Amino acid sequence: MGRDDLVADLKLSMNDSASVFKAADDADFVRFLDNALADMAHKRPRTKLATLTLAQFQSTYALAGYTDFIDYKTHIWGEGRQVPRYWEPGYPGALPRIAAMWDGTLWSLVLDPAPTCVQIQVLGSAFKLWYFARHSIAADAADTTVAPADRALLLLRAQAEAMRELALRNMHKPVQLRDGFSGVARNSTPPALYETLLKIFRESR
Repeated sequence: MGRDDLVADLKLSMNDSASVFKAADDADFVRFLDNALADMAHKRPRTKLATLTLAQFQSTYALAGYTDFIDYKTHIWGEGRQVPRYWEPGYPGALPRIAAMWDGTLWSLVLDPAPTCVQIQVLGSAFKLWYFARHSIAADAADTTVAPADRALLLLRAQAEAMRELALRNMHKPVQLRDGFSGVARNSTPPALYETLLKIFRESR
């Protein structure tokens, strides 16, 4: 599942249509694979654990150390602690509403209202949360986050990306994909192939 191996498999799977993409260092195929990762995150969600240090009356916490963050999932704030019930002394009150915020540069987690002194004392200052993380493809197969069992699914989504770009690239001129042997046009145009491949991807389990 290393990047070079995936690029080679993607090019092979695209047959003669792969020859249309001629960027140096296989940049086109790398882009198709990288673009496919966004949908892989929805198809095969990846969750990771993060920890933020809370401060009294501070509502916004930057997620600068979690560059693969996509969205907030849930929290386990106060896990393992004995938390008083609402009728008992020391009850910390209703917990804040939690949401992820993107400012155009960085993701942050917003607790509304901000945690109080009592909540931090009772639940702790370590706010642990589960978040959805993006997938990545690395040069080293061991560092690629897509499971080996999903290799074909990733390649399928990357093929759809290739067909989408091929359709956009040729909006101003007719296109036919040929089989390389008889010269007979295939049954589908790039836009139709894009829709077909995307449909197969979405219906795959």
